[in-house]
Amino acid sequence: MTLRDKFNRRLNHSESPQRRRSSRRLRSNRRRSPSPAAAQTYLSYHDISLTWNDIKALEDDWLTDANISFWEEFMEQEVLTKYPQAKIVLLRPTMTILMMSVKDNAMVRDALPDLRDVTHIFLPINDANNLNQAESGSHWSLLLVSILDGVAFHYDSLNGANNKEAWEATSRLASVLGKELRFHYLRDTPQQENSSDCGVFVCITMRHLLVKRLLSVNAGQKISMSMAGKAIDSYGARKEMLKIVNNLRKEAERRRLTPSTPSDSAPRIE
Repeated sequence: MTLRDKFNRRLNHSESPQRRRSSRRLRSNRRRSPSPAAAQTYLSYHDISLTWNDIKALEDDWLTDANISFWEEFMEQEVLTKYPQAKIVLLRPTMTILMMSVKDNAMVRDALPDLRDVTHIFLPINDANNLNQAESGSHWSLLLVSILDGVAFHYDSLNGANNKEAWEATSRLASVLGKELRFHYLRDTPQQENSSDCGVFVCITMRHLLVKRLLSVNAGQKISMSMAGKAIDSYGARKEMLKIVNNLRKEAERRRLTPSTPSDSAPRIE
């Protein structure tokens, strides 16, 4: 029995019958082909498009690639733009998959952002076995690579379930960078209490490490990368993320009704 199977078994024993039925419905709904309405764009924000299906996932299901990509785009636009001196890259899930599936380092370097002067890289890690099939994984975790220190820190809310995938991503990135990287799993990472909040934990952990650690210290100052004592309210985090998306949608609706607003400005409703 795998670590994830043991977790789900323990979770099912501890949940009420009503919650287990709800969880099964969520998993059943996830396997169904999305209806045309669900696949329609809910919001376009710079390079990211969220569908109605993505919004449903953000409400109470496993986060999609697009959900996590949106969060990274939002962090770049709303946080990193205020720190022009920061050399930090938030790699999208698709970029992580590309790096893992393409073995030609030169091709990967051409596809990725320019990493030559970068100090830190955030990589969402997924346990997908089929890298050619979108949304094929079942668990998200976060890898934060300090190129300055030559260390890859792994944050996993399911007791290290993605350690193998994170170690492989570390090894692959080291090859692409031409630098040696040590892998370090943070055992004090806050742990999820159900089987669907891993993506939320990735997003909130990413923001905490970015804002409260990397961007809040002076150059040369030592930083603790531990998450010990950090509590994550996944329900509150989902509400916050939905509020951000819906506020952007309202802004997009306002812009659409304003003739002078460029049609390609963000946020947009197609």
